[in-house]
Amino acid sequence: MRGTLRQFRSFDRPIRLLQVNQAGINLGFYMLMPYLAQQLSAGAGLAAWTIGLVLGLRNMSQQGMFLIGGTLADRLGYKPMIMLGCALRTAGFALFGLTSSLPLLVVAAVVTGFAGALFNPAARAYLAVAAGERKVAAFAVFNVFYQGGILLGPLLGIVLLKAGFTAVCLSAAAIFAVLTVLQGLCLPARRGPVPADRPVLRDWRQAFGDRAFVSFAAAMIASYALSFQMYLALPLDVQRLGGGEAEVAALYAISALLGIAGQVRLTAWCSSRWSRGQAISRGLALMGVAFLPPAVVAHLPVAAPWGILSVAACVFLLTVGTLVAFPFEMATIADMAGDRLIGTYYGLYNLLSGLGILAANLLSGALVDVARSAGAAGLPWVLLAVAGLASAAAVRRLDRRGRLPAGGQVAAAT
Repeated sequence: MRGTLRQFRSFDRPIRLLQVNQAGINLGFYMLMPYLAQQLSAGAGLAAWTIGLVLGLRNMSQQGMFLIGGTLADRLGYKPMIMLGCALRTAGFALFGLTSSLPLLVVAAVVTGFAGALFNPAARAYLAVAAGERKVAAFAVFNVFYQGGILLGPLLGIVLLKAGFTAVCLSAAAIFAVLTVLQGLCLPARRGPVPADRPVLRDWRQAFGDRAFVSFAAAMIASYALSFQMYLALPLDVQRLGGGEAEVAALYAISALLGIAGQVRLTAWCSSRWSRGQAISRGLALMGVAFLPPAVVAHLPVAAPWGILSVAACVFLLTVGTLVAFPFEMATIADMAGDRLIGTYYGLYNLLSGLGILAANLLSGALVDVARSAGAAGLPWVLLAVAGLASAAAVRRLDRRGRLPAGGQVAAAT
């Protein structure tokens, strides 16, 4: 952690503020969202399909609006979009705690989702521009704070639930309100070089027409589909093996602690040895290999503890692979945007990733059911491993053909 703190202090105040801001965003989000479905069922008395509607609208309004959020950030400035996003999430989270009316819950879901679509690409674009040549190092520290919020959020949520769900919602809203004010007072204004009167469709044509970028985004979709199995296939496998909520929570804690303790050191090690393309492709390959232990155990008559251990091994390798790839991935996107349409590129990238996650979730969920009924329980895990390795090969091919920014061995990250 000393290296992380030293790295954190080496950045200018705006970058440090954005990194702390991300910890606050995840703290507020994860102290509420893990318990929202249960509250909508037990507290608001909603049917399962309406709960699915509320949660689905929240995700759709975020993923579907990322491109809009990134475009607005490029035109109106990064700071206004970050502040507006935090302010909207303040209102949305407060509304979750103050109503049980389905129409108002839908409004809260849409508002909180759109808020994420505003501040997410804007914050990443601001960080990339402000960090300059130190993008990789900046995103490494950024991910440490990101994981810290994920780790602490659910724990704080459990404590506050003793005072009632409304207390959780209002506390989360208060965190976003503080972040809004803090950034208004302390974050310098910064915007991209895009003129406000430039036609939006021109920017979108440039982003969609950038074949190298779209190819890179398509190759990376599998990484997000694999990462999302932390919330889908892996918890289901823990349940199949006889585990419960405690075991699932432990897996999340392992992932977050690895990110907090190892991200900066691992990024420095990779930066001194590999190019960006090599780091991304090798991280993706490791993410694919991560699904081999559950694939093997699925066909063995092992006791439940050993089966859960295979899931823990998957989480470990999946997290390490993500830690290897993430900072280089974020820096590559910014460089491919040419320091002009960074918000738009991040927005389009997140939009494509979200569509990929949706398709992969439907496919993997169906495969789990079919494979179990056909006596081929290991098949979904094997296919996930193949997807990761294929993604790694695609990125490596783009890198070898010179379609990715060179980046070199990023000594600044050390």
